[in-house]
Amino acid sequence: MKGIAVVAGGGSAIARAFIASTPLCDQFDVHVLSSSEDVGDGLSADCVHRCDYSVAAIESVATRIAETGQTVERLYIFNGVLHSDTFQPERSLKQIDPAAMMAVLNANTVVPMQLIAGFFPLLRRASSPKVVALSARVGSISDNNLGGWYSYRGSKAALNMMLKSAAIELARHNKATRVIAFHPGTTDSPLSKPFQKGVPPEKLFTPEFTAECLWKVVETTPQEAAFSYLDWAGQPIAP
Repeated sequence: MKGIAVVAGGGSAIARAFIASTPLCDQFDVHVLSSSEDVGDGLSADCVHRCDYSVAAIESVATRIAETGQTVERLYIFNGVLHSDTFQPERSLKQIDPAAMMAVLNANTVVPMQLIAGFFPLLRRASSPKVVALSARVGSISDNNLGGWYSYRGSKAALNMMLKSAAIELARHNKATRVIAFHPGTTDSPLSKPFQKGVPPEKLFTPEFTAECLWKVVETTPQEAAFSYLDWAGQPIAP
């Protein structure tokens, strides 16, 4: 019996490419969580779960997946936000808006942790579970030489810290657990679209390239520690 891979944020460009262009569906039974209906082709309707990412909704999906009798061997978290129709990344302190900051923190930090908590019972029983969340290099405090982007930087730094704590807790119950904060680089997606002007062509990745890199990092890069903060090439990023 195959293990299950849960893909949250399944409507994002990277998630769709990850499902479609990597060996994911060959090696795992894939269940997708998404707030939209557009998650790509080739998935059974029973394996696509509409989810608003509330605690109750996540627990409901986890319960349905538990009824399969399978374990969750992979949890991929693609949820995140950088900008919207009503806010952009802050360039200065005077641009900080509490409502926008809370929206960014919720999408980038709170929701991923709710997902890990919701699937915790299934992860702890897995043979070699891996939890992967999209982070960003700008979440590195030591790498911050430009400032700005307060909410996004802060949300990703907070995510990294919480992922480290989750890795410690999960390892107490299942020593085989590995948790990865993954920096995908600048990917050609709606999230990065307004900020691509100064990006050299060779540094602007297609979703398919990013998906391939993610697969290689998760499935082939040796990870001795319970928590890793890695870029698209599998190189560690300083906290």
